[in-house]
Amino acid sequence: MRVFSGGELLKKLAVLSLSLLLASCASTPTGGGRVSDYSSVRVSGSINRDFERSLEYLREENFTAAIELLQSVVEREKRLPAPYINLGIAHYKSGDEKNAEEAFLQALEIDPQHAVATNELAVLYRKQGRFAEARKIYVNALAKNPDYLPLVKNLGILCDLYLQDLQCALAQFEQYLSLDPDDKDVAIWMADLKRRAGQ
Repeated sequence: MRVFSGGELLKKLAVLSLSLLLASCASTPTGGGRVSDYSSVRVSGSINRDFERSLEYLREENFTAAIELLQSVVEREKRLPAPYINLGIAHYKSGDEKNAEEAFLQALEIDPQHAVATNELAVLYRKQGRFAEARKIYVNALAKNPDYLPLVKNLGILCDLYLQDLQCALAQFEQYLSLDPDDKDVAIWMADLKRRAGQ
């Protein structure tokens, strides 16, 4: 069974992140200086170019170069969560969990409800054995993003494999399948869960 994280999300994240950075309208800050609509953030051409190049480095698994370039991007553009998320993924893939966590947390300071950032942070916590923290992140994130497939699936995985909470896992995988993903593995996993739960 595959987990939605770093590598698998990289392509989806790259497209999402790039579209956020390539927006061309004026920014719309909210009361606390936050941006309410990321598609309205105007980003300079040099930042766009550097961000695009960092995505190439990530695809090439040149994490050192990606980290260096993304650090430059976030020093110049602090309003968007996407560069921080990609920086976190690059740190994680290079084995630096501390800086990965810091980058994900910075993304969540910008947008506390960001589905990709919360998913990546929870996956990191799960891999570190911080299961209660991971579960809390998933549950809170799903309250705001109930249809975000990686959150739903990864909470199911956490509940089944790490917490041995079969009812939680069943509920998550039922929700996941109700969203009609292109993922036959979960239907098989669900049948096994039902067997183990005596259903």
